[in-house]
Parts: sequence; structure tokens; C-alpha cells
Amino acid sequence: MDPRFEALLSGLSRALIGKPQVVELTAIGALGGGHLLLEDLPGVGKTTLGRAAARLLGGEFQRVQLTADVMPSDLTGVSVFHPVEGRFAFQPGPLFCNVLLADEVNRASPKAQSSLLEAMAEGQVTVDRQTHALPNPFWVIATQNPSTFEGTFPLPESQLDRFGLSTEVGYPPLEAERAALKMGGGDRALDSLAPVFTPAEWAAERARALAVRVDDALVDYILAVTRHTREHPELQVGVSPRGALGWQRACQARAHLKGRAFVTPDDAKTLAVPALAHRVWPRRRGASAAQRRALIEDALARVPLPR
Repeated sequence: MDPRFEALLSGLSRALIGKPQVVELTAIGALGGGHLLLEDLPGVGKTTLGRAAARLLGGEFQRVQLTADVMPSDLTGVSVFHPVEGRFAFQPGPLFCNVLLADEVNRASPKAQSSLLEAMAEGQVTVDRQTHALPNPFWVIATQNPSTFEGTFPLPESQLDRFGLSTEVGYPPLEAERAALKMGGGDRALDSLAPVFTPAEWAAERARALAVRVDDALVDYILAVTRHTREHPELQVGVSPRGALGWQRACQARAHLKGRAFVTPDDAKTLAVPALAHRVWPRRRGASAAQRRALIEDALARVPLPR
């Protein structure tokens, strides 16, 4: 493994103790270009993990605390009139960064949520009919509270489909929580973290990840699983073509992270649920994240894994 990748994983592990799977998914999201959605209860380390990732990846970092009164212009920026010069000038908002931590994204109103959509999908924003490109790389880490919590708005399907990976953090194991208490919490670890990449180096690693080879048998497997979700009797909406591509790119990023020039069946199996579960919509209203995961696992069980 590249020493820089080892440093990235080590730094993330210091910020979120006892959660190696979540740490690996965070690194995969950074290298594969897929925006990351962290869903769970408050206080389990979602924000700390996002701040640690931003510090390790280098570049400009912005954090926005999303609430019901946040307006789209609070994120994208506004055009300000300069009377001396007699013209309007664009004042960029917090979206103009390399890493955006969108905290409690489902507490924002649907109008504010939609303002993230163009940025996440196209890497640009439009203000007063003018399009402004965001920095490259641009990556969103969003945290989300359970939908049963007071003051939350469900994320629309179109926005959920823009997230490359989604995972729950969960409570830490006993020994990990003991270590965090003795250390004073994951926030204390942030002071010791230094950037591992520059933005240009990070963008270059993303390009290298996209060059990782995917055999035809694995492409056929990805297509078979995603098509099975579209025909599943318990699913109203299956995985989109964007979701299939996002799954493949996540597999390429995992292979690159581990120092391989090719994707393995294990990459596809490991990343199927994080890459797909948030993209499907069961016919039963109010289905939980666990139920969506179970439906993806059912699809995996019905499609043979290539050897």
C-alpha cells in the first residue's frame, strides 16, 4: 500500500476509533470521487470523521451546519453590487472549497437541499444565471440524523442518488470507547493530523483510481445485480445507471487504495451495500435503512459472484 494511503487510513482511525470499515469507506469515497453520506445518531463521531478527512486530504475546507432557516444563497453565494465600480460581483459561498462537510443535511429545508444538487452532480453552481465552477477536487461529506428525529426533512431520491457511498457509524466497541475516553475524544486527535495530499496530488490519485482495470465478468456482475433490483417485487425504484457506475468506481478506488491495478470480486461484494442501499426505494413506505440493506443483500444472494 502507498505510504500516503497508510497515513490517510491511520489518521482517520485516530479520529474514529474502532471503526475500520467506516474509515476504509471514507478513504474509498475520497479516492473514487463519490460523495459520502454518514447516517446515524448524533454524537457517534460523524462530524469528527469528516473534519479529519478534510484535514488529511489538504486543500480548502468548509463546514456548514444545516438548519431549517438556511437559504440556498447561504451555500452558493450571492452577487453583491459595488456602487463605486457600478457593477455586481459574485461573492462565493461555502460550496467553493475542496472538502465540504454538510452537517445534518436532512435538517435543511428541501429548497436548501436542492441547492447542493447541482454542486454534487456537476461541480458547479448557478447564481443569477451565471455558472461558476467549483474547485477540483470537490467532495461532500454529509451527515444525516435518523428520519424519526424532530425537525428533519427526508432527502429526495435525486439527491440520495448523488451520494456514491452511504454508511452508518454506530456505537464503538467497548475497548474503543474506553480508549476514546482516555484520549479525551476524537476531536483531540485532530490537532495531530497534517495534510497527506495537496489538492493536485489528490486529484491525480482520483484519476489513477479510474484507470484501474475492471474485467468484463465483473462488469456483467454489476449489471446483473443492478438489473435485479429494478425487477425486485419489493422495490419501487431500483439502482439507476448512475448507481451502477458509482459502484464500479468505488470498486476501482478500493483496489487502488490497496495497491492493485485490477478490481476483484471481493471489492464488488464488499462495496455493494454501501454503494447501492441508499439508492433503492422499497414499495413499503417508511422502510428503514436496515430494510434497504437487506433488499440489496437479497439481490446479491440471487446473482452468482464471478470467480
